Amino acid sequence: MSFDIKSLVAARFGENYALHEKYLNSTLVKVLRTIGFDKCYARAEGCYLYDAAGNDYLDFLSGYGVYGVGRNHPAIKQAVHDALDLDLSNMVQMDCALLSGLLGEAVAQIANDPAAPSPLGAREASFFGNSGTEVNEAAIKFARAHTRRDRVLSLNGSYHGLSYGSLSITQNNNFQSGFGPLLPGVGYVPLGDIAALETELAKGDVAALIVEPVQGKGVHFPGTGGVDADYYQRAQALCRKHGALFVCDEVQCGLGRTGKMFAFEHWGLDPDIITMAKTLSGGLVPVGAITTRRAIYQSVYSNMERCVVHSSTFGRNNLAMVCGLATLAVLRDEKLVERSAERGEQLMTALRDLQKKHEMIKEVRGKGCMIAIEFQKPSSLLLRTAWAMFDKVNKGLFPETIVHFLMKDHRVLTQVAGHNMDVIKILPPYVIGDREIERFINALDAVLTDCRSPFGSVWSFAGNLVKHALAVKKG
Repeated sequence: MSFDIKSLVAARFGENYALHEKYLNSTLVKVLRTIGFDKCYARAEGCYLYDAAGNDYLDFLSGYGVYGVGRNHPAIKQAVHDALDLDLSNMVQMDCALLSGLLGEAVAQIANDPAAPSPLGAREASFFGNSGTEVNEAAIKFARAHTRRDRVLSLNGSYHGLSYGSLSITQNNNFQSGFGPLLPGVGYVPLGDIAALETELAKGDVAALIVEPVQGKGVHFPGTGGVDADYYQRAQALCRKHGALFVCDEVQCGLGRTGKMFAFEHWGLDPDIITMAKTLSGGLVPVGAITTRRAIYQSVYSNMERCVVHSSTFGRNNLAMVCGLATLAVLRDEKLVERSAERGEQLMTALRDLQKKHEMIKEVRGKGCMIAIEFQKPSSLLLRTAWAMFDKVNKGLFPETIVHFLMKDHRVLTQVAGHNMDVIKILPPYVIGDREIERFINALDAVLTDCRSPFGSVWSFAGNLVKHALAVKKG
């Protein structure tokens, strides 16, 4: 065979951004070059990425939360190799494959609390798709089919994906703009406003309320930002009262990310539907899952003629199922959910100590390895003036600058937590240790120390971003 992937990668390595500029998203290329993220990574392992020169980059972005178990985990890699060696039949479609059945069994085991079984029945029926947005689409369809109602509610500030239905329940104009009209029958209620939620549910036409227990954009959840800690319990009770399903989108915050297998466990919830993806893949083959009660599931597949009324060609493919099975085994065997809780608490303690030193840190919030660092105006007149000018041009420019210097000076990957907010978010792999935590804290400390001078490199770079933003608005 003439095709040799190793030779191809070796021969073309370094052409990454030129290829993307010509054949893929040239606008993304421009952004990455502007913020200094235009790196070419040669390999990855655990918490780190490596360039061709062998420089390491501490990954506190984790592919937007995909790499909970770390990059290229050896057990998951081996499972994929072993599955390929078996030469299994795959995607016959008109069959019931073993591996998807085994993953369905494994998901049911983690989706239910044997010590406190739900009075409404176990969540034991799963559907597998290729991504978080795909299984959130499935959740909309399953809820409508079961309740025979049209409307779906989500929370302000939510993010559920970018395909049509998922985008419609994503309350974010930056993602929705230019793609309307969106799915009809969608409404939004503020996180924490129980009266607004009850007003909508009382209309009797709501199929489901879908929530991210810990919101990905900004890392918001009950108990923070003035939201009552019992909001989700009350919201779930209202859904039951008015005949709507309560759906938890655990695509990013699930499978150990918040220090629990599922984030809804922090509030003792009993959702009717759970969606998951990202970490479930092990970072090797995309896989998403929706798991729900059998009665809800059968509302979709209600008779023999409707046995494939909702399906996905690649959803139950062998390699995806293997990655899901191997990832759940790694989470269990290496106690990574517990490690996420421990290391996350260690990180937040260190960040709150840093907050005492740097007045620009307004708040540190999070659960497990899903943490937000929110910034605020400094007290110095010169710095406040600079902040106000930058904020007027583009709110969120300051955290973008922090992200830039964490990468440029310290080779640490982070991200801005969302549009129009002064927040950076960190999503480290659960396998981080003392060395990685110390490196991140020292890097952030150094960048914020530089911010104390209005003539430092941080503010100079921010000024360049302002000029670029103004030029874009004029052009």
